[in-house]
Amino acid sequence: MSVTPPPYDATAVRPAWTDLPPGLRSAITARLGAPVTAARVAGAGFTRGFAAVLSTADGSSVFVKAAARTDQPRLVDWYAREVAVLARLPAGLPVPRLRWTLSAADWYVLGLDAVDGRTPDLPWSPADLAAALAGYAELAVALAHPPAELTALGLPHLADLARDDILWWGEVAGGREPAPPLPARVRGRLPELVALESRLPGYAAAGTGLIHGDLRLDNVLIDSHRVAWFCDWTWLCHGPAWFDLVTLLLTAYASGLDADGLFAEHPAAAGAPADALDVTLAALAGYFLTTAEATPPTASPQIHRHHRFSGETALTWLAARQGWA
Repeated sequence: MSVTPPPYDATAVRPAWTDLPPGLRSAITARLGAPVTAARVAGAGFTRGFAAVLSTADGSSVFVKAAARTDQPRLVDWYAREVAVLARLPAGLPVPRLRWTLSAADWYVLGLDAVDGRTPDLPWSPADLAAALAGYAELAVALAHPPAELTALGLPHLADLARDDILWWGEVAGGREPAPPLPARVRGRLPELVALESRLPGYAAAGTGLIHGDLRLDNVLIDSHRVAWFCDWTWLCHGPAWFDLVTLLLTAYASGLDADGLFAEHPAAAGAPADALDVTLAALAGYFLTTAEATPPTASPQIHRHHRFSGETALTWLAARQGWA
């Protein structure tokens, strides 16, 4: 691969606590119930919203996310969507829980449980990855038959998202999108890439449960007991759990671990079509590589590197599986 991974624990470009408007800080402090004594800004993520663990004089800590309605309306919408999901997820899952929301000074704010954890290192340690895979197995079981109040949100379907925004090789083949830079061994494989990715909507439509929808290394926290916690629930959607599993295992493959074996052995892959892994890798490779230079300027500059690295990882893994020499 030509691109090294971004520093996933330090990709964010965020305002500090002292950068927030005084009126907003006052409103948050009042909601916390005690003066803020420390603010540890989150290093992971690609948005420019405020995100930090705020510690207060009474010894408590809350993870606070905030976005300005005027400057970051899309981010406000994303946070509101996450709030709706968090309020309805089944109890007992390894997910930081919502405590409160707040609107003040034309900002939207949410307070979550603060998890005393860290972003996993890359390359993954086998122990950290085992914790993440075990935690996701628990999530997948709970979301396979989600509660009615969660499905009542009118969540999107992965099959529709795939047709609308994930499948890009067909656009390249049709001349509607420029081809991304590709290594020599896959330049002549465009018809095969199109054929593989085109199966994703049909496979995804067969899933009856819900999936996280954005399961990657920097949406995982490992605590001191080596329990994995799963964050950022904006993109919950209807779909098969094996799709989440592939997106999580991209960085496992890049870490030199047996990602094929880990996929095959995981409960989330049970019942998956025989070529589900290849189909998903083809779709992800096309999505990440084609959109690598078209990511929004409001995001962290590191998102370009993340897309390129993820796309190259997916394509390299697929090529190895397909025997493309």
